[in-house]
Amino acid sequence: MKYRCTWCGDNPLYIAYHDNEWGVPAHDDRHLFEMLLLEGAQAGLSWLTILKKRENYRKAFDFFDPERIAAYSDLDVQRLLANPGIVRNRLKIASAIKNARSVLEIQEEFGSLDAFLWRYVDGTPLQNEWQSKADVPTRTKLSDTMSKDLKKLGFNFIGTTICYSFMQAVGMVNDHIIGCFRHAELNKNPRTARKQTR
Repeated sequence: MKYRCTWCGDNPLYIAYHDNEWGVPAHDDRHLFEMLLLEGAQAGLSWLTILKKRENYRKAFDFFDPERIAAYSDLDVQRLLANPGIVRNRLKIASAIKNARSVLEIQEEFGSLDAFLWRYVDGTPLQNEWQSKADVPTRTKLSDTMSKDLKKLGFNFIGTTICYSFMQAVGMVNDHIIGCFRHAELNKNPRTARKQTR
């Protein structure tokens, strides 16, 4: 029997997310934007709630195409507010549109969202060695810096805790606890691994 991080519980959707996606280094701009948008939507809610709505989000937000979302009009906002498959929060919807516009600016300046975001860890995932869920931080100096930088670029719903959750989700940090079977799988070079400081 495989031992997992305890946060995923016994929900099949949560387990699949933990086993196949959480902590896997992601470099596709659209996926990175998807995770930023969903992490912002999750604020004040459980991540499982967002996972259950994820497919609805993909359809409602043009599969997270930042160009399309950046061009959304008031009619699109009304369409999204009427969609029961997503979190119908006007501020979060407006934030998604605003953030899409900021993503386009980042792509213009840095070449890609991937290049911009992965600078924070010098392009290499940080490998942590937490013994239990209680050891895992909810924010770090790196997430503080990322949050501050993204806010300067016009992003909303992008506090340091959201940024750290994002970093965990897209594999910028390996925060599977040591006993979890995914920790070793995602730590390919344990002898040369760079560890983070809080």
